[in-house]
Amino acid sequence: MKISILLPYKENYSKDIAGAVSLFVNDTSNVSKFKKNITVYGSTNKKDFLSKNYINLKPVKNFLQSSNREYVKSFIEHPNFKKTDILEIHNRPNYIKQIKPNYKKKIFLYFHNDPLTMNGSKSLSDRRFIINNVDKIIFNSKWSRSRFFLDLNEKELISNKSIICYQSTDKIPISFNNKKKIITFIGKLNKAKGFDIFGNTIIKILDKHKDWKAYVIGDEPREKMFFNHKNLINLGFKNNEFILNFLKKVSISVVSSRWEEPFGRTSLEAASRGSAVIISNKGGLPETSKSAIILKSLDEENLFQEISNLILDKKRLVKKQKQNYKNFYLTHKYVSKIIDNLRNQNFIKIININNKKILKIMHITNFNYRFDGRLHYNTGRRINNGFVRLGHNVLTVSDRDILHNNKRLNDLAGSKSLQKSIKNNYKNFKPDLIILGHADNVSIETLDDFKKDKVMIGQWFLDPLSRYGPDYTSNKRRVLDKNLFIDSTFLTTDPNSIDFKIKNSFYIPNPCDLSFEVLENFNKNCENDLFFAMSHGVHRGELKKGKLDNREFFVNRLIKKNPNIKFDIYGMNNIQPIWSNNFLINLANSSMGLNLSRGKPIKYYSSDRIAQLVGNGLLTFIDEKTCLSDFFSNKEIVFYKNLDDLSYKLNKFKRDKMNRVKIAKNGKKFYFKHFNSSIVADFIINKTLGINNSKKFLWQK
Repeated sequence: MKISILLPYKENYSKDIAGAVSLFVNDTSNVSKFKKNITVYGSTNKKDFLSKNYINLKPVKNFLQSSNREYVKSFIEHPNFKKTDILEIHNRPNYIKQIKPNYKKKIFLYFHNDPLTMNGSKSLSDRRFIINNVDKIIFNSKWSRSRFFLDLNEKELISNKSIICYQSTDKIPISFNNKKKIITFIGKLNKAKGFDIFGNTIIKILDKHKDWKAYVIGDEPREKMFFNHKNLINLGFKNNEFILNFLKKVSISVVSSRWEEPFGRTSLEAASRGSAVIISNKGGLPETSKSAIILKSLDEENLFQEISNLILDKKRLVKKQKQNYKNFYLTHKYVSKIIDNLRNQNFIKIININNKKILKIMHITNFNYRFDGRLHYNTGRRINNGFVRLGHNVLTVSDRDILHNNKRLNDLAGSKSLQKSIKNNYKNFKPDLIILGHADNVSIETLDDFKKDKVMIGQWFLDPLSRYGPDYTSNKRRVLDKNLFIDSTFLTTDPNSIDFKIKNSFYIPNPCDLSFEVLENFNKNCENDLFFAMSHGVHRGELKKGKLDNREFFVNRLIKKNPNIKFDIYGMNNIQPIWSNNFLINLANSSMGLNLSRGKPIKYYSSDRIAQLVGNGLLTFIDEKTCLSDFFSNKEIVFYKNLDDLSYKLNKFKRDKMNRVKIAKNGKKFYFKHFNSSIVADFIINKTLGINNSKKFLWQK
């Protein structure tokens, strides 16, 4: 994977006066697992570059063109440009229109400032263009993201292209005994940054508390303000290394900005060095530290009171210092991992199974086109993604959509049109392999025609097959209906545990997919404890009056028994089910998830909810009677015996964050390693074609 990072024109990428964007790029790149694959491009007159992977572009001066356009042109003309797999553009949305016609691969756009103040993202049309022409939009705060989506309609607002990626700094051991009676103001010395408020306030503080000192670090050539006191020292501009080292002995750091800070590196760094941080409630500043003191009003009186309270109450001062340090998590490594995950998700490596030829696969299942994306996140698409990622040529046929769209007076059900369409697809494509997924409407006569060509046919089936589960009779009939023409069947239930036999049948886990399961809830402080979602009818999409599910009784008893657990429940208690991106948005707010399928537990069966919960990094609770402990240990998933045991473990892991995070993280890692869509698709192909190789699948006995 070749990654090119394009800095803003004239962004200083030098050790002494590096800009905030340069520091972010350099710091996260240095710890990235793709470090050797990253090249940073910029244009600056300085020579002492931050890293060796930097290329300084020298655009040709053209009085008829803007310097920025010439700069981007010089990048496009660079020999490495066409070799780039992922292009990451920082803080210059206006570069996209010039680059996009020349570049067809992945583009990430990073916002470090308010999008509504930047050329290329000020207008609604600008922002719509960005949504439609980049693969990921990365914001440095929730506030910045909210600004970007201001006045955009609902469909654009829930765009899954956006992500929050805060700035970062390192975290080093701190001795709080070395803290001095020092108060700092770091940044531009102007009114926008609130330097006048700080200056007037600090004079009064130093007069009253004569054993304290204040240090100012920064400059402002366009706006001169001077404050004189024997204990007020102005150090002028200093590089980032000096600031971080100096902050180790600082007790109180003040960030009194008037303007809406997109994020706030000063308060971030002060928190990382164990300072008590006082900030204004502007922009993204409150997101920089969970333990900062937020000024109720931005004025000298309020600032004076907050500083004085800390000075006079030493226990509170030390407590705030330690809270900031303990709760600090935005390290370079943490943030770099978020970026690396995005890179992984957006880079598909083409491989062939066992170096064999590329297969032509005809995949017939319900792709739900008629539901306008509401049912996009389904297992059929996950399996299909697996086929594609393995490098195969896949033709998708959505049988139920064809039926729905072809109902006529002479073909009331649309079945004649469906069989004709499938046969024409087969004739034109000539597949090596046909895979069916719940394709109940494909007729036996159609399959019989295909078998005359000796083509191999496999089917996957996801619904429960327990005698004590829902829809047992109909599900049994559906899975056996085409048995004479099927070479292999893949079930999400253990084939040996059902009370009838299916020839050449195999268990498959519900696959996760790197483009679907994109969350890492273990890395977040979620507002909810336990997530549970169900639906009475996927295609109906809403609650049906008078219909109950036994899971509702279990969940309601669980809620009643655990008043200290904050539940987030959908699909019951008059709360409508949720779908697609709305599902992901709500799922992202819970640290734990309950995987509870319909009917009595049967060996290995689970709905595809398990992939969504474990795959998105929630600590997942599963009934031990599913026997999934054959694959997972208690280091990846929490198994419970009954309602009381589940209640106990819920409360235990609510309190024990360290182990909750550890198990959830292990669970996601394990699931993606062993049960991802490519591996499951590989298994389906191997077994259907009868390929014998040395590859071992975790669930294969």
